Amino acid sequence: MKVVARALVCVAAVIVTSAAWAAGPAGYPNKPVKVVVPFAPAGPTDVMARLIAQKLSESTGQQFYVENHAGAGGNLGMTLVAKSAPDGYTILVASSSYVVNPSLYAKNPYDAFKDFAPVTLAAASPNIVVVHPDVPVKTMKELVDLLKKEPAKYSIANPGVGTTPQLAAELFKLNMKVDATSVPFGGAGPAIQSAVAGHTPVAFTALPPTAPQVQGGKLRALAVTSAKRSAAFPDIPTMAEAGMPGQESETMQGVFLPGGTPKELVAYLNAEIKKVMAMEDVKKKCADLGFDVVANTPEQFTAYIKAEVDKWGRVIKDAKVPQIQ
Repeated sequence: MKVVARALVCVAAVIVTSAAWAAGPAGYPNKPVKVVVPFAPAGPTDVMARLIAQKLSESTGQQFYVENHAGAGGNLGMTLVAKSAPDGYTILVASSSYVVNPSLYAKNPYDAFKDFAPVTLAAASPNIVVVHPDVPVKTMKELVDLLKKEPAKYSIANPGVGTTPQLAAELFKLNMKVDATSVPFGGAGPAIQSAVAGHTPVAFTALPPTAPQVQGGKLRALAVTSAKRSAAFPDIPTMAEAGMPGQESETMQGVFLPGGTPKELVAYLNAEIKKVMAMEDVKKKCADLGFDVVANTPEQFTAYIKAEVDKWGRVIKDAKVPQIQ
């Protein structure tokens, strides 16, 4: 009888587990799913993609694995997904280059509105304005006054042409009528180190890679560019709170499927990723990285994408940012 009882328990466990794993339409997923990151490993987008992939593997019982396809400002990996079969087995996790590149590149290889099916904005992080501790300002108003007084002395570092921190800096210069030189670097690391060394004493950067330098006192944070304060740095005011509305910008971590993917698959992945982003350990990981969890609907994400493409298109045009040929 004990043997029979144990067997029944095992069968019940298998049935429960199978039921939990069979939530997808038409048995999806029934084979490994490729998650494409259009950047090199270890960056914020890669970290977010691997976190989501791990949790989806656990919740669906099928492997979600990450492949990095870096190059051309993210266009290499994004184009790969755009040309993939719309069957749910190739997923894209992309940053804000997705909404910037259509205006930045003279001949962008993908259509942001037709070639992809938006699933969800999983998370977003604000950009942050920091200065070297020797810069004699503690507020954004003081920074504007200083830059207007000595524009040649205080250049502004950013991670590179076309990044949202660079465009946020250009938006700031336009709105505040500041003529300081904007210096693009080859990534967040070099830009932050230049600010720490005092070579470019002001910097607009993404929050996650800048957080350790702010926490360590090597850089002074003046404001975040999000609409609300960052959960990671609740004491740092927003640009609007600093008296400079209309400066909102953030770095997104969005999930996409190829255009033409059935709505049932989009809805299923949206629901599964929402569950992932609601997990306590995931929320803690995001907070540690400086990301705020969003996990919105496909419709909300689509509206967000349109607004972001339009906004950064205007900034690129008004700031006369050279297009990449």
